[in-house]
Amino acid sequence: MRQLVALALVLYFPYCLGQAPAGQASKVEPIRNQFYVRYVNGMNVYIDGGRDHGIAEGTKLIIKQDPTKPVKDGENAPIEPGVIAKLTVVSIASTSAVCEVVATSREIAVGDAVSMPDDEVEKIVEQKTLGNTRSYPMVVTFSEGDPLDEEIRNALPRPPLPEVNQARGRIGFDMSTIRELGQGSSTSTEYGMVLRADFTRIYGTHWNLNGYWHGSLLTGTTQSQPTLQDLINRTYLLSASYINPQSHWTAGVGRLYLPWAASLETIDGGYFGRQFSAKQVLGIFAGSTPDPTSWSYNPNGKIGGVFFNAHGGSYDSFWYSSTAGVGVNLIGWAVNRPFVFTENNFSFKRNFTLYHSMQIDRPTANPSTAAVGTGLGQSLFTFRIQVHPRVTVDLTDTYFRDVPTYNAALVGTGLLDKYLFQGINGGARIQFPKHITGYFTVGQSSESNDPKASLNKLFGVTMSNIWKTGIEADARYSTFDSAFASGTYRSFSITRNLSERFRLNAQAGNYNYVSSLATTSNSYFMNILLDLNLGSRYFIENAFTTQRGGTQQYDQWTVVYGYRFDNRRKARRVINDNKP
Repeated sequence: MRQLVALALVLYFPYCLGQAPAGQASKVEPIRNQFYVRYVNGMNVYIDGGRDHGIAEGTKLIIKQDPTKPVKDGENAPIEPGVIAKLTVVSIASTSAVCEVVATSREIAVGDAVSMPDDEVEKIVEQKTLGNTRSYPMVVTFSEGDPLDEEIRNALPRPPLPEVNQARGRIGFDMSTIRELGQGSSTSTEYGMVLRADFTRIYGTHWNLNGYWHGSLLTGTTQSQPTLQDLINRTYLLSASYINPQSHWTAGVGRLYLPWAASLETIDGGYFGRQFSAKQVLGIFAGSTPDPTSWSYNPNGKIGGVFFNAHGGSYDSFWYSSTAGVGVNLIGWAVNRPFVFTENNFSFKRNFTLYHSMQIDRPTANPSTAAVGTGLGQSLFTFRIQVHPRVTVDLTDTYFRDVPTYNAALVGTGLLDKYLFQGINGGARIQFPKHITGYFTVGQSSESNDPKASLNKLFGVTMSNIWKTGIEADARYSTFDSAFASGTYRSFSITRNLSERFRLNAQAGNYNYVSSLATTSNSYFMNILLDLNLGSRYFIENAFTTQRGGTQQYDQWTVVYGYRFDNRRKARRVINDNKP
């Protein structure tokens, strides 16, 4: 009997020592309750918080209203009191997580602040409290599992994981009729295909497919020059990307930008990289250069090279990304321009952003011209600072040594604005009440050959949700002067979106482009697009483009009929039902 009592005391004594008074319980560590969006991929967003911050698969997150903006602002409209978006964590890593958008009143952007609702915070507090205060009479070794962890884990509700293989988009076939006017008028017909895709975690993998593609399959009579709509179609991106927070490898293929060096312009090809840590990537890239808005556009051009990127920080404080690499441009398979490139991006919260990219190269000289030595081929600098929640000021400096080969027909669309203003320019973007935003850029052309100073000027205004109709209008005027081209353009556009069921976009304008490197053009253009869903499965799209003046005079009609697919119809229905 004495031996049993002694054994009981031996077992019970450690338990008594482990019981701390209520007032001496371990303190719960502070819980981080604000994270920031680092990347947006369709209906999925990536945030800078993960398992180390108490987030788990199934955790609910929200984006709160901005108290500095009016409630009537379309960018700040709530889906419920104080909340403009709801998210659910679907994949988790130590310091990052992937979230699915469940409901939102606007598009989510990089840098948006994400937080946990009160009930999620209470769960983490309860978990940390249990983990810090629970004690057991004796410690033993188990072959599998941990009683303390399993008790806490089982006490918390675990919602079912959403379907990984999510896909939505549409595919259609189009017929386009082009009637060229003037001398030697003719009519031609083209047949093409349209694909819009938003696929995430395809077949349970970490491959995603996102973007838009519009291409020609069969041409009747070839027109002399590509139309404005044809050129715009070449600027769209469609790519498959491998993004796995728990893998050391990353890759992408299609028509895309190199994610760490967008200054290299669009490529038809791919990249492959090895992540040595969460902040360092070494990779290769290669492809053709199909984008007519590129400074050095050539339909026979190719590009390839290697790069190294280092990035880090967080959007709630300081964030940086720095890329360096070497590459080569080819014309056909002949070397045209070997180059070294860098691209750096620094930001502090939403207060300021500093960006700079440059290329040092040695172009291959033509037989009839003198050789060009190694030197700075291009440099792009931008400094942007938010001086007020409604006012953003920026300063840019643009330099190009070589002559441009972009397609001048796109001047009036605004896609070439970053090239037309050379030298140092300053501007601002101001948000006024009543959904009105004004913007301007002014600077002296440092490359102008005029005997007197010449100013680059751009002025524009955007009005959204006009008279509560959902219509958005934009008007702009620009005059530019550089060593390669000078001129003016005016444009006006109207956009009306009714969720995903109806979309109207119309753009009209005039541009006068004078250059010794291209045919002088004084043209008027108009482009109208009407997109309408037919029930839940089909859609029809009509487009009309016309151009008068200059070297091109034509009318183009395009009709697209296709099929819509979406295995996330339930999630989309929730979003539409919660929109104000």
